[in-house]
Amino acid sequence: MKNAIKKILPRPLLYLYRFLRIPKDARSVLSFLFHSDYRISFYQRFKIVKMLYVISEHVPCVHTQHEMLAVIGAILSFSPESQGCVVEAGSFKGGSGAKLSLACKLTRRRLILFDSFEGIPESEDSHDRNIYGGKAFFKSGSYCGTLEEVQNNISKYGELGVCEMVKGWFEDTMPEFREPVIVAYLDVDLASSTRTCLKYLYPRIVPGGTLYSQDGHLHAIIELFRNSDFWEGELNSQKPPVEGLGKQKLIKVIKPDHSGS
Repeated sequence: MKNAIKKILPRPLLYLYRFLRIPKDARSVLSFLFHSDYRISFYQRFKIVKMLYVISEHVPCVHTQHEMLAVIGAILSFSPESQGCVVEAGSFKGGSGAKLSLACKLTRRRLILFDSFEGIPESEDSHDRNIYGGKAFFKSGSYCGTLEEVQNNISKYGELGVCEMVKGWFEDTMPEFREPVIVAYLDVDLASSTRTCLKYLYPRIVPGGTLYSQDGHLHAIIELFRNSDFWEGELNSQKPPVEGLGKQKLIKVIKPDHSGS
């Protein structure tokens, strides 16, 4: 089959065919390296890519490099004149935190990490299956990374100096959070936890800022993001468009700018 395709396609289309057959992570790496909107050098981009793979090799990570590069790209492309930090909710062992801290260091932004550091809380959430047909069961205490583990992994592979750890359950710690946010990254598994994060973090996101959820493949999360009553009743906001909802794990919301500028 491969040889037949090579004989049929003209050379330019053959190159395109080969490129499209490259795994998504590899394509994202190439796009990241040659993206024109990032305000860092090619060497700095290359160093980030290298460290992403080093971190994934040494720290358990449940995301792909494609997904993490999307979040990092949002951090790097945001206007440096705008005030705001980056927030991560759900840190596991610190792999994603280490990766995001590299971008925060280059852009001189703080990374605030919210986590219980005790794993997933007790919940009545019932996921059953995800959109791919796989099991989606989250036991209390699973995906636990202790505060010391997360700090050690970020210290070893990332930039601990830009990080602030906020230990505790989201409903106890997030109500006191008051800082503007340019990018928020949620990886919390439960609809109840996602609801809390949206309630307290979405209002803090600056116009044009981005909120990502790593849990877009879970039906309960999809229902929450589609729930107009939740957005209007609890967030006093019109339900925004959600990129990738119902189609992929990493979903994206860009905060609308109603300033008219």
